[in-house]
Amino acid sequence: MSRRYELIAPVYDVVSGEYPVYRTGRTLGIDLLGPRPGDQVLDVGCGTGLNFPALQQRIGPGGVIVGVDRSPAMLAAAARRARRHGWTNVVLVAADAVETGVDRLAECITAAGGRTETDAALASYALSLMPEWERAWAATLALVRPGGRVAVVDMREPTAAAWRPLARWACRLGGADITAHPWSAVERDGLQVVAAQAWAGHLQARAATVPARGGS
Repeated sequence: MSRRYELIAPVYDVVSGEYPVYRTGRTLGIDLLGPRPGDQVLDVGCGTGLNFPALQQRIGPGGVIVGVDRSPAMLAAAARRARRHGWTNVVLVAADAVETGVDRLAECITAAGGRTETDAALASYALSLMPEWERAWAATLALVRPGGRVAVVDMREPTAAAWRPLARWACRLGGADITAHPWSAVERDGLQVVAAQAWAGHLQARAATVPARGGS
């Protein structure tokens, strides 16, 4: 999987179906997340930084985007995007959200210039790429302050039968598990859950408030 994304990183924005289809889900997820000016937002599996423009509009120059990805080539593309736009508030961390562990991820974020307290986190089309996505989700949840916000955007089979073969093909091409349904973790672990969907249910977005540690 990592090798695949290393190879396609230079053309990912073109071949991923971002503009005809998947940008809609990013927009839904960020709208539900509702980051505010000055927030630090953790972008899990940030890839080439496709969430960055919309996040920048919300958090402003006083906020921080922390992009985490295991692929050096994808992070390089994200860095180029930040430089091209003059965004000096983007912090990039090369790490595997499944394997690294919460304490080490926190160390990496602060070492790269991020703050110890994260206000919000977003995982868009990332968790379904990870066979052990629950571990990445647990780490994400632990890095967000109680009362902060988390959002997951991902994919499932469309309700429209005619679209299902194309959706399955797109997920196979990208290496995503269309049956993973990682947004269910938001519903299970978050408070005040809000939801949205698009493209006959193919795109699913959930956001919620992070509960107090050990609370519900």
